[in-house]
Amino acid sequence: MKTYSIKQLNNISKQIRCDLIEMTYNTGYQGAHIAGSLSLVEILTALYFNILNFDPKNPDNENRDRFILSKGHGVMTQYAIFKQIGLITKEELLTYKKNNSLLSAHPCMNKDLGIEFSSGSLGQGLSLAVGCALALKHNKNLTSKVYVLLGDGECNEGSVWESAMSASHYNLDNLIVIIDRNFLQYDDKTENIIKLEPFKNKWESFGFITTCTDGHNIEELIKAFQTQHKQKPLCIIANTIKGKGISFMENEAKWHNGVLTKDLYGKTLIELGV
Repeated sequence: MKTYSIKQLNNISKQIRCDLIEMTYNTGYQGAHIAGSLSLVEILTALYFNILNFDPKNPDNENRDRFILSKGHGVMTQYAIFKQIGLITKEELLTYKKNNSLLSAHPCMNKDLGIEFSSGSLGQGLSLAVGCALALKHNKNLTSKVYVLLGDGECNEGSVWESAMSASHYNLDNLIVIIDRNFLQYDDKTENIIKLEPFKNKWESFGFITTCTDGHNIEELIKAFQTQHKQKPLCIIANTIKGKGISFMENEAKWHNGVLTKDLYGKTLIELGV
């Protein structure tokens, strides 16, 4: 797998943000889950370009790493990654949320695109990831890893913690959990809905090697992905900003799903330096 420099990865992240804005504007009055997608940009850039064993020319390779997007409403960012790695074209990217498009508002399982799991009902991805990690060990595949990305709001779900207990019980050191910790969910701050803190301590108490990192610093993210976790699953809590990169979207719950008018579209392009 080609290794990219931090400068190259930051440039890719900027391109992805531009694509996310264009995709959102292109949906018209439907709008899109833009703010929560913007918080994922550096996480998925670091993962797909420097960490994940995934070949776009052979996406169903049995020896691939598996990536599961439990936070399904952030799939716009994954689609933009697909454009960057050559799985889809720019024209296909702009079919997002259109009739007969493969690019729906939440991911639908598609092995040709490397989408391992249909998600949207939150709190389910970690369960599948545990099953995948167990199956890999059962099949004597000791090289492939399973990466699963959760939103912090979905950690309200009991299924997340049941799965976490299972991961620890089975010593799934081929499992890496990434949490987009942007402190916001659909309609309020996470700590106002159900308090998650002390978040790191909770994951550690469930048997995970746990590290916290800046979710917008690609160099730090890569180091976090490389954390040793022998005989234990790894949890990376990536502290992010919902709506990162667009001033009027940052830390604003109302942009969980939003519509870009022509004026706001122009403003976002100026802020991104386009």
